[in-house]
Amino acid sequence: MKPTKDQLLWMYENMVLSRRFEEAIEKVYMEGKTPAFNMANGPIPGEMHLSNGQEPCAVGVCVHLTDEDIVTATHRPHHQAIAKGVDLRGMTAEIFGKSTGLSGGRGGHMHIFDADVNFSCSGIIGESCGPACGAALSRKMQGKPGVAVAFLGEGAANQGAFHEALNLAGVWKLPVVFVIEDNSWGISVPKSEATAVERNDVRAAGYGMPGHHIPGNDPEAIFDIAGQAIERARAGEGPTLIEIETYRLAGHFMGDAEQYRPEGEKDALFEKDPIPKMRARLLADGTATEAELDKIETAAGEKVEDAIGYARDSAPARDEDALTAVFV
Repeated sequence: MKPTKDQLLWMYENMVLSRRFEEAIEKVYMEGKTPAFNMANGPIPGEMHLSNGQEPCAVGVCVHLTDEDIVTATHRPHHQAIAKGVDLRGMTAEIFGKSTGLSGGRGGHMHIFDADVNFSCSGIIGESCGPACGAALSRKMQGKPGVAVAFLGEGAANQGAFHEALNLAGVWKLPVVFVIEDNSWGISVPKSEATAVERNDVRAAGYGMPGHHIPGNDPEAIFDIAGQAIERARAGEGPTLIEIETYRLAGHFMGDAEQYRPEGEKDALFEKDPIPKMRARLLADGTATEAELDKIETAAGEKVEDAIGYARDSAPARDEDALTAVFV
């Protein structure tokens, strides 16, 4: 399965938009947190998990999805949210804790929810799997279109919820695709010390579904395999498990000293940054011109600047609303 020019440019556009967004969020997040780092300070308090380097995982999958399809994502969700079409202004305001945020500023960056495009995420490890199965089951029982995609990290593949969800999806042949973003590190623990198998795609066999491993953080390879899996789900043929080799260019969270990384690892990863690699490929094969890609990059910067300005100018969430819109 080969992407069209429009699909390739869409993937590049959303990879760039995600990167520009996180670069801007990183700057704002650090306001008031220096010289002594305190995550409670500044306009964006709390933890912040960046997905720089993992953009191909999101675009290679979400390019095949519509608003009717469901995405359940992780605590590192910005690239996934942007690729699914989550409202950028609303998401940014949510991250800032503003009243104009998608959830009125209640959720923050790990709990982004946009019903208009069927996107949600959670800070709980492995939490994406069960809700994706539920959403897929609802579509199947009601005879409605739509597949579910659950994104998770390789560390979450060791959670019981992951195995329970895969078993259920296999038994009921649910229209769901499980996508593991393997960035090699579960916080500071390497995959090799926490997972009994070298690759999680082999676990698919235990649950009666196909398993695929995609090396190289390659958006076009992801496009191919994800497209096949989503087509299979739409055709009623059941679930698929995909594990993608990807790279986390930032720490586990902002403020992470990353002392656990071997010397030279991070420099080597930046040499494999997927965005300049994709730009070079698009130019080399004649898919796009310098002018076309420059225009995409300029537009991405303008969208991010607008979203940041909107969030800064929005009114803060009111203290008296803290217990509204919740179950008590």
